[in-house]
Amino acid sequence: MDSWLVALAHLLVSLVLMFVEKDSALTRNLRMTLAYDGTRYVGWQVQANGLSVQTVVTKAIKQTSGEDVNVLSAGRTDSGVHALGQVASFRTESRIPPEGFRKAIQNFLPDDIQLRDVSEVGLDFHATFSAKSKRYRYVIHNSRVFNPFYRHYAWHYHAVLDSRAMHEAAQELVGTYDFRSFESKWPNKATSVRTIMELTVKRQRFLPNGFSAAETPTSPEDAGDFIWVEIVGDGFLYNMVRTIVGTLIPVGRGIYNGAEVRRIRDVQRRPEAGDTAPAHGLYMVEVYY
Repeated sequence: MDSWLVALAHLLVSLVLMFVEKDSALTRNLRMTLAYDGTRYVGWQVQANGLSVQTVVTKAIKQTSGEDVNVLSAGRTDSGVHALGQVASFRTESRIPPEGFRKAIQNFLPDDIQLRDVSEVGLDFHATFSAKSKRYRYVIHNSRVFNPFYRHYAWHYHAVLDSRAMHEAAQELVGTYDFRSFESKWPNKATSVRTIMELTVKRQRFLPNGFSAAETPTSPEDAGDFIWVEIVGDGFLYNMVRTIVGTLIPVGRGIYNGAEVRRIRDVQRRPEAGDTAPAHGLYMVEVYY
């Protein structure tokens, strides 16, 4: 190749690199932690059939910085599901500091969505794919009398449930297994194999009011009208947590035991498991990176 062509090629490469570096320097990646009441939303992800949390948050960012951004999330919460610690991220060229962004975006959000914090992270951070595990909590209001003030935030179940028996049987699901029996509309993913690191069932005296697991003190084992099913896993299938809760209900009533839960786990057929618990009792509590 002629020397002048080589020089021209080097010049073009240098110009391209210069513009790439310039664009990279302008682009920032912001991580957000959100809490929201999912009652009036069709879930996190944009849907054609109603208002989503993602739609509202994306619009608030647009009103703040004037940018059309793609807001990524740690997970898709379904219609009616709540979040105490949903994590989302987006890229921006705005120079607004993280705390300034938080205050400005919150100004355009309704009261049922709260932006807990905003921080700047590396460009390699991805709210979805960088997550290592997630913590969910399902709340059952186990009381003879229905309380209308809890109707959007806990599943009312009037028959007395044995939370100790539920906890013991739930340990059959801790570990790495094919959770096909607990997945609605199988198959939704390439594989139904997931790992559950923690699964506890305990009674509490109150609804969830803390933003993390560390802010949730427990009541004495047999006290309280609320039963919290707490689950940590590396990922969850469609309706997996709610189906696990529905399967533990017969255990609490003395119909199933741990051996039956193990059989349901191993048979890998959805009809063998319990009903899918209602969405409004489910909370995304925390995402671990």
